[in-house]
Amino acid sequence: MQELGAVRNALNAGELDGPLKGLLCHDLAAGRKRVAELLDGFQKTFGAGEDTPVTLCSAPGRTEICGNHTDHQHGRVLAGAVDLDFLACAAPNGTNTIRFQSQGWPLVEVELDTLEPREEEKESTASLVRGMAAQAAQRGYPVSGFDVYATSEVLPGSGLSSSAACEVLLGVIENHLFCRDELDAVTIAQMGQKAENLYFGKPSGLMDQTASSVGGAVAIDFADPAAPVVRTVAVDLAGLGYALCIIDSGASHADLTAEYAAVPQEMGAVAAYFGKQVLREVEEDQVIQALPQLRKAVGDRAVLRALHFFADDKRVAREADALEQGDMDTFLAVVNQSGRSSWDLLQNITPAGAVADQAMAVALAVAERALAGRGACRVHGGGFAGTIQAFVPLDLLESFRTQVEGCLGEGSCHVLSIRPVGGVVLWP
Repeated sequence: MQELGAVRNALNAGELDGPLKGLLCHDLAAGRKRVAELLDGFQKTFGAGEDTPVTLCSAPGRTEICGNHTDHQHGRVLAGAVDLDFLACAAPNGTNTIRFQSQGWPLVEVELDTLEPREEEKESTASLVRGMAAQAAQRGYPVSGFDVYATSEVLPGSGLSSSAACEVLLGVIENHLFCRDELDAVTIAQMGQKAENLYFGKPSGLMDQTASSVGGAVAIDFADPAAPVVRTVAVDLAGLGYALCIIDSGASHADLTAEYAAVPQEMGAVAAYFGKQVLREVEEDQVIQALPQLRKAVGDRAVLRALHFFADDKRVAREADALEQGDMDTFLAVVNQSGRSSWDLLQNITPAGAVADQAMAVALAVAERALAGRGACRVHGGGFAGTIQAFVPLDLLESFRTQVEGCLGEGSCHVLSIRPVGGVVLWP
């Protein structure tokens, strides 16, 4: 750590420019301003002096490229960190309370008198704060109170997994303050998943946290979730002539927890029919051969969702190989296949029973029309609401953005880059 005043001096001297560039900060003036405002916010919120030792940490949002709802069934995914992040200034406070202030949101205070999940904290930031502290403590580290002031570009409901970015951010901070930087990126991701599952109450897989924590583009095999196999995938979309766009459908994730929970529950029901825990342990041919009895036992939607799993799990390797080989024709074809499978089989485009409000479907229709037979688009992340993803030829980008925003609203189309680093101590 370094005294706050010294960090401010280093910022003004340009010493943070290199680390900021490493986060794909393309506008250094804006990046310096963001850090300066972060330091001011920390100081004003917690009454810190210029001699307070602090650390600066960052954790990115993530984009899912392939493997839609495959991770929680111990399948494979292709994902990447993006150049939108949580940035935080943090310091120990000498108490038994963690104080977490995210700019624009109420201050969260969590007393560490108990590290057990609390029902009243479910689906709140406090649950993630308590859950991440608990995970570090369970590994034998002496976690105590600390203060965090954070600013986030990963807006809630954006489909870029603000919750995973928040978990990874807390993990990076605790690793640096209390764990002697001994926790690796995958361990921090696993801590985040447990915090989200057990404390927040959302039955997510491990993809979001791993992509945010590890950084870059990664193909991840979750056959053994305790030791996922992470393969770094070299990718230069701009060099291949394409831009990655994330498009906001305008629909909120609020009140959709049951829709998300039903996906792993139904896939799990298919696995259980064969005496297994997850679909990765089941052969696709088993499902086909048992189809008449299986449909009666678990229902048609569960069967269709299982068939999606088998197909999308296989697509991950094809997409990863195509990206590394610069074979965009194959890559884009498989992206479109994945998107269609999510719509037809996984059925995570429209919440059950929704008639008047089908924002994700409208966004996909608008994107397909704007692409005019080129590029590719698909549902992004959990589905039902939030965002879709598009790979857009660079020569079509401005026209694409104009058409999409004309239909879905100004600012709905975000052009992103794959960030090469994951959760990181930015300074010192």
